[in-house]
Amino acid sequence: MAFVVSAKWRANEGEAETIREILAILTPLVRAEAGCLTYIAHQSVDDPRDFFLYEQFVDEAAFQAHAQAEHFKEHVLDRAVPLLETRERALYTTLD
Repeated sequence: MAFVVSAKWRANEGEAETIREILAILTPLVRAEAGCLTYIAHQSVDDPRDFFLYEQFVDEAAFQAHAQAEHFKEHVLDRAVPLLETRERALYTTLD
């Protein structure tokens, strides 16, 4: 079973392009993590302030390692989070 994270981000007014740029930098870094199976960032076609992240890791420990990675701290916690109106996430496991 894979460990799955779905996250919804809503950018503050005027910050959608910056969030998009941050995700463009972050995506290849997360995909290169040893425990990452899938990492896909999406931007809403209806409201460009809305972003959806779909992530799969080999297990919860790989996700925890991801959350401790320097690139996560720099690009998500330090750069993106202050530019977000809301940030939600849900955790799942696959049913294989």
